[in-house]
Amino acid sequence: MTPPSSRDPLHGITLEMMVNDLVAFFGWDELGQRISIRCFASDPSVNSSLKFLRKTPWAREKVESLYLFVQRERKRQGV
Repeated sequence: MTPPSSRDPLHGITLEMMVNDLVAFFGWDELGQRISIRCFASDPSVNSSLKFLRKTPWAREKVESLYLFVQRERKRQGV
């Protein structure tokens, strides 16, 4: 018997995976424009972004929301 699958679309996706995917998709410049936080715009790095996002729930929500949007668009376009 297989365990029930989670309905949470972010189940199994780490914050680091989301940030890396968004950076690969948009690049730091565009990501900083889409989500206006300093860790994306000024001397960006994955580690500094993760530290900030783990301490700042509103910013993490914005990243999660953008990540889900990108995933929906990819699915819609068949990518």
